[in-house]
Amino acid sequence: MAEPVRADSPYRSYVYAYPHKSAYRPFAERPHLYDLWLRENTSALSLYAHIPFCEMRCGFCNLFTRSTPPAEQVTAYLDAFERQAETVAACLPENSLFARAALGGGTPTYLTADELARVYDTLERHFPLDMGGVPVSVETSPATATPDRLQVLDARGMTRISMGVQSFIDSEAHAAGRPQKRAEVDRALAAIRKHARADLNVDLIYGIDRQTARTWEYSLDTALSWEPEEVYLYPLYVRPLTGLGRRAREWDDHRLALYRQGRDHLRERGYEQVSMRMFRRADAPEPLASAPDHSCQTDGMVGLGCGARSYTGTTHYSFDYAVGVGRVRSIIADYVGRDGADFARAEVGFVLDADERRRRHVLQSLLRVEGLEVADYTARFGAHPVGDFPEEFAALTARGWLEDGAADAATVRLTEDGLAHSDSVGPDFFSARVNRLTAEYEAS
Repeated sequence: MAEPVRADSPYRSYVYAYPHKSAYRPFAERPHLYDLWLRENTSALSLYAHIPFCEMRCGFCNLFTRSTPPAEQVTAYLDAFERQAETVAACLPENSLFARAALGGGTPTYLTADELARVYDTLERHFPLDMGGVPVSVETSPATATPDRLQVLDARGMTRISMGVQSFIDSEAHAAGRPQKRAEVDRALAAIRKHARADLNVDLIYGIDRQTARTWEYSLDTALSWEPEEVYLYPLYVRPLTGLGRRAREWDDHRLALYRQGRDHLRERGYEQVSMRMFRRADAPEPLASAPDHSCQTDGMVGLGCGARSYTGTTHYSFDYAVGVGRVRSIIADYVGRDGADFARAEVGFVLDADERRRRHVLQSLLRVEGLEVADYTARFGAHPVGDFPEEFAALTARGWLEDGAADAATVRLTEDGLAHSDSVGPDFFSARVNRLTAEYEAS
Protein backbone atom coordinates (compact mmCIF):
# COMPACT_ATOMS: atom_id res chain seq x y z
CA MET A 1 0.00 0.00 0.00
CA ALA A 2 1.24 3.49 -0.80
CA GLU A 3 2.34 5.82 1.97
CA PRO A 4 -0.07 8.55 3.12
CA VAL A 5 0.18 11.79 1.13
CA ARG A 6 2.28 14.45 2.85
CA ALA A 7 0.29 17.24 4.49
CA ASP A 8 2.17 19.89 2.46
CA SER A 9 1.77 18.15 -0.89
CA PRO A 10 -0.07 20.14 -3.57
CA TYR A 11 -1.75 16.83 -4.48
CA ARG A 12 -3.36 15.85 -1.20
CA SER A 13 -6.75 14.83 -2.54
CA TYR A 14 -8.69 15.13 -5.80
CA VAL A 15 -11.98 16.69 -4.68
CA TYR A 16 -14.46 15.74 -7.41
CA ALA A 17 -17.23 15.15 -4.86
CA TYR A 18 -17.67 15.90 -1.18
CA PRO A 19 -17.56 13.81 0.84
CA HIS A 20 -15.70 10.94 -0.83
CA LYS A 21 -17.33 7.50 -0.68
CA SER A 22 -14.70 6.40 1.82
CA ALA A 23 -16.66 8.53 4.32
CA TYR A 24 -19.89 6.62 3.61
CA ARG A 25 -21.09 4.06 6.13
CA PRO A 26 -23.94 1.51 6.20
CA PHE A 27 -27.22 3.05 7.36
CA ALA A 28 -28.43 1.63 10.68
CA GLU A 29 -31.92 1.59 9.20
CA ARG A 30 -31.94 1.66 5.41
CA PRO A 31 -34.02 4.69 4.36
CA HIS A 32 -36.59 4.30 1.59
CA LEU A 33 -35.78 6.25 -1.56
CA TYR A 34 -39.31 7.64 -1.65
CA ASP A 35 -38.71 9.33 1.71
CA LEU A 36 -35.27 10.64 0.69
CA TRP A 37 -36.63 12.32 -2.44
CA LEU A 38 -40.10 13.33 -1.21
CA ARG A 39 -39.32 16.95 -0.33
CA GLU A 40 -36.53 17.52 -2.83
CA ASN A 41 -36.59 19.94 -5.73
CA THR A 42 -36.48 17.51 -8.64
CA SER A 43 -36.90 20.01 -11.48
CA ALA A 44 -33.29 19.74 -12.76
CA LEU A 45 -31.87 16.37 -11.81
CA SER A 46 -28.76 14.71 -13.17
CA LEU A 47 -28.89 11.02 -14.12
CA TYR A 48 -25.77 8.88 -13.89
CA ALA A 49 -25.53 5.32 -15.21
CA HIS A 50 -22.55 3.33 -13.99
CA ILE A 51 -21.09 0.48 -16.06
CA PRO A 52 -18.37 -1.20 -13.93
CA PHE A 53 -16.49 -2.97 -16.71
CA CYS A 54 -13.26 -2.28 -18.64
CA GLU A 55 -11.08 -4.16 -21.07
CA MET A 56 -8.14 -3.66 -18.69
CA ARG A 57 -7.32 -2.18 -15.29
CA CYS A 58 -4.93 0.77 -15.58
CA GLY A 59 -2.17 1.05 -13.01
CA PHE A 60 -3.35 4.48 -11.79
CA CYS A 61 -7.05 3.59 -11.58
CA ASN A 62 -8.96 3.48 -8.31
CA LEU A 63 -12.39 3.38 -9.89
CA PHE A 64 -14.94 0.74 -9.03
CA THR A 65 -14.49 -1.50 -12.05
CA ARG A 66 -13.84 -5.07 -13.19
CA SER A 67 -11.78 -5.94 -16.25
CA THR A 68 -12.91 -8.46 -18.89
CA PRO A 69 -15.95 -9.91 -17.10
CA PRO A 70 -17.62 -12.98 -18.57
CA ALA A 71 -20.39 -12.16 -21.04
CA GLU A 72 -23.05 -13.74 -18.85
CA GLN A 73 -22.18 -11.37 -15.99
CA VAL A 74 -22.58 -8.36 -18.27
CA THR A 75 -26.04 -9.60 -19.25
CA ALA A 76 -26.94 -10.24 -15.63
CA TYR A 77 -25.72 -6.76 -14.71
CA LEU A 78 -27.91 -5.12 -17.35
CA ASP A 79 -30.87 -7.17 -16.11
CA ALA A 80 -30.26 -5.87 -12.58
CA PHE A 81 -29.72 -2.37 -13.93
CA GLU A 82 -33.18 -2.47 -15.48
CA ARG A 83 -34.75 -3.74 -12.25
CA GLN A 84 -33.08 -0.92 -10.37
CA ALA A 85 -34.14 1.70 -12.91
CA GLU A 86 -37.78 0.63 -12.66
CA THR A 87 -37.72 0.71 -8.86
CA VAL A 88 -35.86 4.02 -8.52
CA ALA A 89 -38.10 5.77 -11.05
CA ALA A 90 -41.16 4.73 -9.04
CA CYS A 91 -39.62 6.31 -5.91
CA LEU A 92 -39.11 9.76 -7.43
CA PRO A 93 -41.74 12.50 -7.05
CA GLU A 94 -44.15 13.05 -9.90
CA ASN A 95 -43.09 15.68 -12.41
CA SER A 96 -39.38 15.05 -11.80
CA LEU A 97 -37.28 16.41 -14.66
CA PHE A 98 -33.72 15.70 -15.77
CA ALA A 99 -31.33 18.37 -17.00
CA ARG A 100 -28.42 16.11 -17.99
CA ALA A 101 -27.22 12.52 -18.04
CA ALA A 102 -23.94 10.64 -18.14
CA LEU A 103 -22.71 7.10 -18.75
CA GLY A 104 -19.57 6.36 -16.81
CA GLY A 105 -17.71 3.59 -15.12
CA GLY A 106 -15.60 1.70 -15.77
CA THR A 107 -15.91 2.10 -19.50
CA PRO A 108 -19.51 2.17 -20.81
CA THR A 109 -18.30 1.42 -24.34
CA TYR A 110 -16.99 -1.90 -23.07
CA LEU A 111 -20.60 -2.89 -23.79
CA THR A 112 -21.47 -3.98 -27.31
CA ALA A 113 -23.47 -1.68 -29.57
CA ASP A 114 -26.66 -3.61 -28.81
CA GLU A 115 -25.97 -3.46 -25.07
CA LEU A 116 -25.42 0.29 -25.24
CA ALA A 117 -28.75 0.65 -27.02
CA ARG A 118 -30.31 -1.40 -24.24
CA VAL A 119 -28.97 1.03 -21.61
CA TYR A 120 -30.49 3.96 -23.49
CA ASP A 121 -33.78 2.09 -23.87
CA THR A 122 -33.84 1.32 -20.15
CA LEU A 123 -33.26 4.93 -19.14
CA GLU A 124 -35.85 6.35 -21.53
CA ARG A 125 -38.40 3.67 -20.68
CA HIS A 126 -38.39 4.31 -16.96
CA PHE A 127 -37.52 7.99 -16.57
CA PRO A 128 -39.12 11.16 -17.99
CA LEU A 129 -36.06 11.74 -20.13
CA ASP A 130 -35.38 12.27 -23.81
CA MET A 131 -31.69 11.39 -24.05
CA GLY A 132 -31.51 13.36 -27.30
CA GLY A 133 -32.85 16.50 -25.65
CA VAL A 134 -30.38 17.02 -22.80
CA PRO A 135 -26.57 17.03 -22.61
CA VAL A 136 -25.33 13.45 -22.35
CA SER A 137 -21.70 12.56 -21.68
CA VAL A 138 -20.19 9.11 -22.30
CA GLU A 139 -16.79 7.75 -21.26
CA THR A 140 -14.85 5.62 -23.73
CA SER A 141 -11.38 4.15 -24.24
CA PRO A 142 -9.07 3.70 -27.23
CA ALA A 143 -9.87 -0.01 -27.50
CA THR A 144 -13.66 0.37 -27.33
CA ALA A 145 -14.36 3.52 -29.38
CA THR A 146 -15.41 1.45 -32.39
CA PRO A 147 -17.61 2.65 -35.28
CA ASP A 148 -20.59 0.44 -34.38
CA ARG A 149 -20.68 1.66 -30.78
CA LEU A 150 -20.14 5.29 -31.77
CA GLN A 151 -22.94 5.12 -34.32
CA VAL A 152 -25.37 3.97 -31.62
CA LEU A 153 -24.29 6.75 -29.27
CA ASP A 154 -24.48 9.36 -31.99
CA ALA A 155 -27.94 8.24 -33.10
CA ARG A 156 -29.19 8.41 -29.51
CA GLY A 157 -28.03 11.99 -29.00
CA MET A 158 -24.70 11.82 -27.17
CA THR A 159 -23.33 15.38 -26.86
CA ARG A 160 -19.92 14.71 -25.26
CA ILE A 161 -17.52 11.80 -25.43
CA SER A 162 -14.50 11.61 -23.19
CA MET A 163 -11.47 9.42 -23.77
CA GLY A 164 -8.55 8.88 -21.44
CA VAL A 165 -5.47 8.93 -23.65
CA GLN A 166 -3.10 9.92 -20.80
CA SER A 167 -0.06 10.10 -23.12
CA PHE A 168 0.55 9.86 -26.85
CA ILE A 169 3.92 8.23 -26.14
CA ASP A 170 3.57 4.48 -25.64
CA SER A 171 6.39 4.20 -23.12
CA GLU A 172 4.81 6.86 -20.92
CA ALA A 173 1.38 5.27 -21.12
CA HIS A 174 2.93 1.94 -20.14
CA ALA A 175 4.80 3.58 -17.25
CA ALA A 176 1.45 4.85 -15.94
CA GLY A 177 0.07 1.33 -16.08
CA ARG A 178 -1.87 1.67 -19.33
CA PRO A 179 -0.57 -0.81 -21.93
CA GLN A 180 -2.05 0.86 -25.01
CA LYS A 181 -0.55 1.43 -28.44
CA ARG A 182 -0.44 4.82 -30.17
CA ALA A 183 -1.93 3.37 -33.36
CA GLU A 184 -4.99 2.28 -31.39
CA VAL A 185 -5.37 5.76 -29.92
CA ASP A 186 -5.20 7.38 -33.36
CA ARG A 187 -7.71 4.91 -34.76
CA ALA A 188 -10.13 5.64 -31.92
CA LEU A 189 -9.86 9.42 -32.28
CA ALA A 190 -10.37 9.18 -36.02
CA ALA A 191 -13.44 7.01 -35.47
CA ILE A 192 -14.88 9.50 -32.98
CA ARG A 193 -14.43 12.40 -35.36
CA LYS A 194 -15.95 10.42 -38.22
CA HIS A 195 -18.90 8.75 -36.49
CA ALA A 196 -19.86 11.13 -33.66
CA ARG A 197 -21.02 14.73 -33.72
CA ALA A 198 -20.40 15.04 -30.00
CA ASP A 199 -17.86 17.27 -28.34
CA LEU A 200 -14.59 15.45 -27.78
CA ASN A 201 -12.76 15.54 -24.47
CA VAL A 202 -9.23 14.15 -24.19
CA ASP A 203 -7.74 13.31 -20.79
CA LEU A 204 -3.97 13.66 -20.37
CA ILE A 205 -1.81 12.82 -17.34
CA TYR A 206 1.28 14.68 -16.17
CA GLY A 207 3.85 13.46 -13.68
CA ILE A 208 4.48 10.07 -15.32
CA ASP A 209 7.87 8.48 -14.70
CA ARG A 210 10.49 9.91 -17.11
CA GLN A 211 8.02 12.38 -18.60
CA THR A 212 9.78 15.62 -19.49
CA ALA A 213 8.66 19.09 -20.51
CA ARG A 214 9.40 18.13 -24.12
CA THR A 215 7.42 14.89 -24.10
CA TRP A 216 4.56 16.61 -22.25
CA GLU A 217 4.43 19.29 -24.95
CA TYR A 218 4.36 16.56 -27.59
CA SER A 219 1.29 14.95 -26.00
CA LEU A 220 -0.41 18.32 -25.63
CA ASP A 221 0.19 19.25 -29.26
CA THR A 222 -0.85 15.84 -30.52
CA ALA A 223 -4.09 16.09 -28.58
CA LEU A 224 -4.73 19.56 -29.98
CA SER A 225 -4.23 18.29 -33.54
CA TRP A 226 -7.63 16.58 -33.12
CA GLU A 227 -9.19 19.93 -32.14
CA PRO A 228 -10.94 18.60 -29.01
CA GLU A 229 -13.58 20.83 -27.53
CA GLU A 230 -12.27 19.98 -24.07
CA VAL A 231 -9.01 18.84 -22.55
CA TYR A 232 -8.57 17.60 -18.99
CA LEU A 233 -5.12 17.63 -17.39
CA TYR A 234 -4.76 15.23 -14.48
CA PRO A 235 -1.76 14.80 -12.21
CA LEU A 236 -0.67 11.22 -11.77
CA TYR A 237 -1.98 10.16 -8.39
CA VAL A 238 -0.69 7.24 -6.41
CA ARG A 239 -3.46 5.64 -4.45
CA PRO A 240 -3.75 2.57 -2.24
CA LEU A 241 -4.20 -0.68 -4.15
CA THR A 242 -3.43 0.80 -7.58
CA GLY A 243 -0.01 -0.69 -8.23
CA LEU A 244 1.93 2.59 -8.20
CA GLY A 245 3.60 4.06 -5.14
CA ARG A 246 6.15 6.77 -4.38
CA ARG A 247 6.18 10.06 -2.52
CA ALA A 248 8.75 12.83 -2.81
CA ARG A 249 8.90 16.62 -2.80
CA GLU A 250 10.85 16.45 -6.05
CA TRP A 251 7.96 14.65 -7.74
CA ASP A 252 5.44 17.19 -6.44
CA ASP A 253 7.54 20.03 -7.84
CA HIS A 254 7.84 18.22 -11.17
CA ARG A 255 4.08 17.69 -11.42
CA LEU A 256 3.38 21.31 -10.55
CA ALA A 257 5.81 22.54 -13.20
CA LEU A 258 4.20 20.31 -15.84
CA TYR A 259 0.75 21.49 -14.80
CA ARG A 260 1.73 25.12 -15.27
CA GLN A 261 3.30 24.31 -18.62
CA GLY A 262 0.16 22.53 -19.78
CA ARG A 263 -2.14 25.26 -18.49
CA ASP A 264 -0.21 27.99 -20.28
CA HIS A 265 0.13 25.90 -23.45
CA LEU A 266 -3.63 25.40 -23.70
CA ARG A 267 -4.54 28.98 -22.87
CA GLU A 268 -2.12 30.28 -25.48
CA ARG A 269 -3.88 28.10 -28.06
CA GLY A 270 -7.40 29.30 -27.47
CA TYR A 271 -8.59 27.21 -24.53
CA GLU A 272 -10.32 28.76 -21.53
CA GLN A 273 -9.60 27.35 -18.11
CA VAL A 274 -12.69 26.17 -16.21
CA SER A 275 -11.00 24.52 -13.24
CA MET A 276 -7.57 23.22 -12.33
CA ARG A 277 -8.20 20.26 -14.65
CA MET A 278 -10.71 21.36 -17.26
CA PHE A 279 -10.00 23.49 -20.34
CA ARG A 280 -12.59 24.25 -23.01
CA ARG A 281 -11.94 25.58 -26.50
CA ALA A 282 -13.10 29.18 -26.55
CA ASP A 283 -14.81 28.89 -29.94
CA ALA A 284 -16.66 25.66 -29.12
CA PRO A 285 -20.43 26.19 -28.86
CA GLU A 286 -22.12 25.00 -25.69
CA PRO A 287 -24.11 21.84 -26.43
CA LEU A 288 -27.89 22.09 -26.20
CA ALA A 289 -28.01 25.62 -24.90
CA SER A 290 -31.79 25.26 -24.53
CA ALA A 291 -31.47 22.38 -22.05
CA PRO A 292 -32.58 23.02 -18.45
CA ASP A 293 -30.02 24.63 -16.17
CA HIS A 294 -28.37 22.37 -13.61
CA SER A 295 -26.45 23.50 -10.54
CA CYS A 296 -24.07 20.98 -9.02
CA GLN A 297 -24.27 22.88 -5.71
CA THR A 298 -28.02 22.48 -5.25
CA ASP A 299 -29.54 20.04 -7.73
CA GLY A 300 -29.77 16.33 -7.07
CA MET A 301 -28.32 13.35 -8.86
CA VAL A 302 -29.90 9.96 -9.39
CA GLY A 303 -27.36 7.18 -9.77
CA LEU A 304 -27.95 3.75 -11.27
CA GLY A 305 -25.54 0.83 -11.16
CA CYS A 306 -23.55 -0.66 -8.33
CA GLY A 307 -20.82 1.99 -8.36
CA ALA A 308 -23.04 5.05 -8.78
CA ARG A 309 -23.75 7.51 -6.02
CA SER A 310 -26.92 9.58 -5.63
CA TYR A 311 -27.29 13.01 -4.06
CA THR A 312 -30.26 14.60 -2.36
CA GLY A 313 -29.92 17.86 -0.50
CA THR A 314 -29.20 16.12 2.80
CA THR A 315 -28.24 12.53 1.97
CA HIS A 316 -25.66 10.98 -0.32
CA TYR A 317 -26.02 7.26 -0.87
CA SER A 318 -24.65 4.38 -2.91
CA PHE A 319 -23.68 0.73 -2.63
CA ASP A 320 -20.52 -0.45 -0.94
CA TYR A 321 -17.22 0.84 -2.31
CA ALA A 322 -14.04 -1.04 -3.10
CA VAL A 323 -10.95 -0.94 -5.31
CA GLY A 324 -9.42 -4.39 -4.80
CA VAL A 325 -10.39 -6.98 -7.40
CA GLY A 326 -11.89 -9.54 -5.05
CA ARG A 327 -14.15 -7.12 -3.21
CA VAL A 328 -15.26 -5.43 -6.45
CA ARG A 329 -16.33 -8.79 -7.87
CA SER A 330 -18.21 -9.59 -4.68
CA ILE A 331 -20.13 -6.30 -4.78
CA ILE A 332 -21.05 -6.79 -8.45
CA ALA A 333 -22.23 -10.34 -7.72
CA ASP A 334 -24.37 -9.03 -4.88
CA TYR A 335 -25.85 -6.33 -7.13
CA VAL A 336 -26.85 -8.68 -9.94
CA GLY A 337 -28.55 -11.01 -7.43
CA ARG A 338 -30.91 -8.39 -6.04
CA ASP A 339 -34.61 -8.24 -6.79
CA GLY A 340 -36.34 -5.01 -7.68
CA ALA A 341 -37.74 -4.30 -4.23
CA ASP A 342 -34.28 -4.30 -2.65
CA PHE A 343 -33.29 -1.33 -4.81
CA ALA A 344 -35.93 0.82 -3.09
CA ARG A 345 -33.77 1.42 -0.02
CA ALA A 346 -30.41 3.13 0.33
CA GLU A 347 -27.66 0.93 1.70
CA VAL A 348 -24.58 3.03 2.54
CA GLY A 349 -24.21 6.76 2.58
CA PHE A 350 -23.64 10.00 4.41
CA VAL A 351 -26.13 12.43 5.95
CA LEU A 352 -25.07 16.06 5.50
CA ASP A 353 -25.87 18.40 8.38
CA ALA A 354 -25.95 22.18 7.88
CA ASP A 355 -22.19 22.51 8.25
CA GLU A 356 -21.47 19.78 5.70
CA ARG A 357 -23.86 21.35 3.20
CA ARG A 358 -22.03 24.65 3.55
CA ARG A 359 -18.67 22.97 3.04
CA ARG A 360 -19.88 21.16 -0.06
CA HIS A 361 -21.23 24.37 -1.58
CA VAL A 362 -17.92 26.15 -0.98
CA LEU A 363 -15.91 23.32 -2.52
CA GLN A 364 -18.19 22.89 -5.53
CA SER A 365 -17.83 26.62 -6.28
CA LEU A 366 -14.40 27.75 -5.13
CA LEU A 367 -12.47 25.14 -7.10
CA ARG A 368 -13.70 26.55 -10.40
CA VAL A 369 -12.34 29.61 -12.18
CA GLU A 370 -15.56 31.62 -11.82
CA GLY A 371 -15.39 31.20 -8.05
CA LEU A 372 -17.93 31.33 -5.25
CA GLU A 373 -20.87 33.71 -5.73
CA VAL A 374 -21.51 35.21 -2.31
CA ALA A 375 -25.14 36.11 -3.10
CA ASP A 376 -25.95 32.50 -3.99
CA TYR A 377 -24.35 31.25 -0.80
CA THR A 378 -26.10 33.86 1.33
CA ALA A 379 -29.48 33.16 -0.28
CA ARG A 380 -29.09 29.49 0.54
CA PHE A 381 -27.51 29.66 4.00
CA GLY A 382 -28.21 33.17 5.32
CA ALA A 383 -24.54 33.89 5.94
CA HIS A 384 -21.29 34.93 4.26
CA PRO A 385 -18.91 32.09 3.31
CA VAL A 386 -15.87 33.87 4.75
CA GLY A 387 -17.76 34.40 7.99
CA ASP A 388 -18.69 30.73 8.13
CA PHE A 389 -15.12 29.53 7.51
CA PRO A 390 -12.83 32.33 8.73
CA GLU A 391 -9.84 30.10 9.56
CA GLU A 392 -9.91 28.29 6.23
CA PHE A 393 -10.13 31.49 4.19
CA ALA A 394 -7.50 33.19 6.34
CA ALA A 395 -5.11 30.33 5.60
CA LEU A 396 -5.73 30.72 1.86
CA THR A 397 -5.06 34.45 2.10
CA ALA A 398 -1.83 33.85 4.01
CA ARG A 399 -0.60 31.54 1.27
CA GLY A 400 -1.50 34.00 -1.46
CA TRP A 401 -4.10 31.61 -2.85
CA LEU A 402 -7.14 33.88 -2.49
CA GLU A 403 -7.85 37.07 -4.40
CA ASP A 404 -7.71 40.23 -2.30
CA GLY A 405 -10.83 41.58 -0.61
CA ALA A 406 -12.67 38.28 -0.31
CA ALA A 407 -14.66 39.45 2.73
CA ASP A 408 -16.23 42.28 0.71
CA ALA A 409 -16.22 40.82 -2.81
CA ALA A 410 -19.33 39.71 -4.68
CA THR A 411 -17.36 36.65 -5.85
CA VAL A 412 -14.69 34.86 -3.85
CA ARG A 413 -12.03 33.47 -6.17
CA LEU A 414 -8.77 31.61 -5.93
CA THR A 415 -5.69 33.20 -7.42
CA GLU A 416 -3.97 31.46 -10.31
CA ASP A 417 -1.57 29.86 -7.83
CA GLY A 418 -4.46 28.91 -5.58
CA LEU A 419 -6.21 27.17 -8.46
CA ALA A 420 -3.00 25.28 -9.18
CA HIS A 421 -3.16 24.02 -5.59
CA SER A 422 -6.81 22.94 -5.76
CA ASP A 423 -5.89 19.49 -4.46
CA SER A 424 -4.57 21.14 -1.30
CA VAL A 425 -7.26 23.83 -1.02
CA GLY A 426 -10.09 21.29 -1.14
CA PRO A 427 -8.99 19.15 1.82
CA ASP A 428 -8.59 22.29 3.95
CA PHE A 429 -12.39 22.57 3.93
CA PHE A 430 -13.07 18.95 4.92
CA SER A 431 -14.85 18.64 8.25
CA ALA A 432 -13.30 16.84 11.21
CA ARG A 433 -16.02 14.22 10.84
CA VAL A 434 -15.19 13.52 7.21
CA ASN A 435 -11.47 13.38 7.97
CA ARG A 436 -12.08 10.91 10.77
CA LEU A 437 -14.33 8.63 8.70
CA THR A 438 -11.91 8.68 5.77
CA ALA A 439 -8.97 7.88 8.05
CA GLU A 440 -10.90 5.00 9.57
CA TYR A 441 -11.81 3.57 6.19
CA GLU A 442 -9.85 0.48 5.26
CA ALA A 443 -9.43 0.22 1.49
CA SER A 444 -10.70 -3.13 0.32
